[in-house]
Amino acid sequence: MVRILALHAHPDDIEMLASGSLALLSRRGHHITIATATAGDCGSAEHEPDVTARIRQSEAAAAAAIINADYRCVGLPDLGVFNDDATRRRVTELLREVRADIVMTSSPVDYHPDHETISLLARDACFAAPVPNYRTGDAPALEAIPHLYFCDPAGGHDRVGVRVEPEFGTEVSGLLDVKRAMLACHHSQKAWVAKQHSVDDFEASMEAWTRQQGAFFGVEHAEGFRQYRHTPYPVTPLLQTLLGSALLQPKAEGSAK
Repeated sequence: MVRILALHAHPDDIEMLASGSLALLSRRGHHITIATATAGDCGSAEHEPDVTARIRQSEAAAAAAIINADYRCVGLPDLGVFNDDATRRRVTELLREVRADIVMTSSPVDYHPDHETISLLARDACFAAPVPNYRTGDAPALEAIPHLYFCDPAGGHDRVGVRVEPEFGTEVSGLLDVKRAMLACHHSQKAWVAKQHSVDDFEASMEAWTRQQGAFFGVEHAEGFRQYRHTPYPVTPLLQTLLGSALLQPKAEGSAK
């Protein structure tokens, strides 16, 4: 059994970008923890932040339960995720508590500042987690740096519209019902996403995105990932191996436009 931590910024981010892969891995007996940096407390025009946070954490826990995953929240404020020592220690403690072998996190370039910063924090927490003298909480240091993977950025582009192509993917054509069910748990976000992002149906938006990534890989639906291999991070393809027959490589003729 491999222990996998999927850490993104807000409730519903992982559901949009990686829940099919996590569902597949859960079915194969691996331990999944879905975690968010924040409770998404700014994601409402109807409720105060504390109420919004409670609602969104409850929704996230319900979504995680669909694939028998745990849900954790680091407890940072929405639009208040910053790369400082105290926050890095909190994220490092999370990795140590869940005993992560694999960390999946947000893209280093994305439209949202919380997405970009939790990516950086996750990267650095992977490095710090096996360092015993980097004190966090009660959890002991990990034995090794976890394998680190980045999800696609939202919409597949950086802030100036340059496409960020995945290195490999997971075929999730048979897992859309699970992705829909997990995303549907986030009831509170339907009105907010329509207001803030001008997306009237975020479940349809998720499906359109997986179809776009599927076209890139030559299948119907896919989720994309990139592995971080800088020294001294692990370079072995652990996640790719776990995906087995669901692993996808880009089509030889190049990118889908």
